[in-house]
Amino acid sequence: MASQPSLSDLRRARFARRTPAALSELAGPEHGRVSLPLHLAWSGLTTFDLDQPRLRMSYYRILLAEGQHDDLVRYLNRQLLVSLWPTLRTLISRDVREVWEHSFDELARSAQAAV
Repeated sequence: MASQPSLSDLRRARFARRTPAALSELAGPEHGRVSLPLHLAWSGLTTFDLDQPRLRMSYYRILLAEGQHDDLVRYLNRQLLVSLWPTLRTLISRDVREVWEHSFDELARSAQAAV
């Protein structure tokens, strides 16, 4: 009898289906105020000032955890994601971190360079 996938395996598969094919697809804003729809920011803040580091980090955490493929492409910015990654990776779940670093060598290298 085949073993059942673990809960972590199921979560990773769900996050992997959402990721873009390439970081270059991420065309979100770099600066200014951004309002997220309620299906993403359903508790607490819905508008984030990307020029404020703490709000920018919260915005990225929400998107990585809750965003579907189209949300990620629309709201994440490749350059910001790469620059935030060494810190951001410590603030997100292990499953999200592993999926993104496995999918994008640039993020894995960024994490290693910060160590």
